[in-house]
Amino acid sequence: MRESLRRGEERLARRVATAGATLAGVNKQERTYTILRDRIHSGAFGPKARLNIDALARELGVSAIPVREALRRLEAEGWVLFQPNVGAIVAPVDATTWEQEMVAVAILEGAATADASAHLRPLDLARLREIAAEMESVAAEGDPIRFSTLNRRLHATIVARCANAYLLELLEQTNQRLDRIRGTMFSYLPERSKAALGEHARLIELLESGDQAAVEQYARWHKLQTVEAYRAARERQS
Repeated sequence: MRESLRRGEERLARRVATAGATLAGVNKQERTYTILRDRIHSGAFGPKARLNIDALARELGVSAIPVREALRRLEAEGWVLFQPNVGAIVAPVDATTWEQEMVAVAILEGAATADASAHLRPLDLARLREIAAEMESVAAEGDPIRFSTLNRRLHATIVARCANAYLLELLEQTNQRLDRIRGTMFSYLPERSKAALGEHARLIELLESGDQAAVEQYARWHKLQTVEAYRAARERQS
């Protein structure tokens, strides 16, 4: 009887150990994937950047296996490409795709901003004015990366009051696809910083007025100005 109990306990211990090892492996794979995905989304790994599997494995303290699996997963999602004799790279940004995504954001964010305008509180409007004022200071200092971060924060503060959860989900999905290039967009289009400051001031005025139709139209137009500036810059370079 004792021998039977002992063997049963040993089997249970082995199962627990195996399950623990499996869970640790899964967590390691998921952690690796999350880190690499977030670096691409944030622009830390820019378009066409090489992703050396061995170097990443050493940096993250894992074997090459979870890195390779994470990159294959990111490849399936369209974030990574595997090229012959090169290996994995961050997928390049296609100008046409970027413009289409920006147009989609303009439509989605215009609708979300209009919906949010009915739910904004005095404290929200005060916060928007604070962010706008900080953006003026940052623009004067010539820090496009910080300016871009504050720009995203200002719009996020507005749409956080949108009551349409599905609309917000669609907006967030599209925003994630844009983040890897949008973080450097104000560096590429420095003239947009000054124009955006005035547009933000007008947008806040409209939000205070409560005119949802005017808010939606202006918020959409405001977002599309970046697309127009990008097209103009490309034409000047061609």
